Amino acid sequence: MTPDEILDQLKALGTAKVRDLSVRHGAGENQYGVKLGEIRAIAKRIGVNSELAAALWKSGNLDAMLLATLLFRPKEIGPVELESMVQAVTCSQLADWLTGYVVKLHPAKELLRQKWMISNEIMLSRAGWSLTAERIEKDPKGLDLGALLDRISKEMPDVPVLVQWTMNYCLAEIGIHFAEHRARAISIGETVGAFRDYPTPKGCTSPFAPIWIAEMVRRQQ
Repeated sequence: MTPDEILDQLKALGTAKVRDLSVRHGAGENQYGVKLGEIRAIAKRIGVNSELAAALWKSGNLDAMLLATLLFRPKEIGPVELESMVQAVTCSQLADWLTGYVVKLHPAKELLRQKWMISNEIMLSRAGWSLTAERIEKDPKGLDLGALLDRISKEMPDVPVLVQWTMNYCLAEIGIHFAEHRARAISIGETVGAFRDYPTPKGCTSPFAPIWIAEMVRRQQ
């Protein structure tokens, strides 16, 4: 399939309901409103194809860019190009898919994590904190958790919400996995108050760090 054929297919699958909801959540006007499950189904039929993914990404259409994240072979993207891609993202859904399906599988992700953690660019900072949260959970050796808590305590109240979200994830991961830092992590969460009143569906855990930490620790016991 050509990029134009795929865009036509996405357009046919789009609905006003999904599009309007996505726009209300800040995703921008350039989209058709395709359900995420249908995007995944298309990706499964196509398979990995970095050349096609690059063309879809360049279209600027949100649905096509989401699809592209599922088609890229991460090692075929240079670090400079990947950084430009991260910077180009304008909504959280695309940021999460790009980070989850491309950035976290990239061979240079640790070098990029360290660089992005000190960036003033919103989406680079967001991705840097997301990569750090992954390291806290899966490979914490060498991380200075106390210094991370210092940064979170100082910076989290004033950073943009898009960055605050992944910074909050780091805070929770430290509190969940490291008992020696738990009390401080909870205290920071209480003081900052980020996502204290976040609307949480029944049966889901609140992203407010003190509640999140307590619930995850309870499940581990």
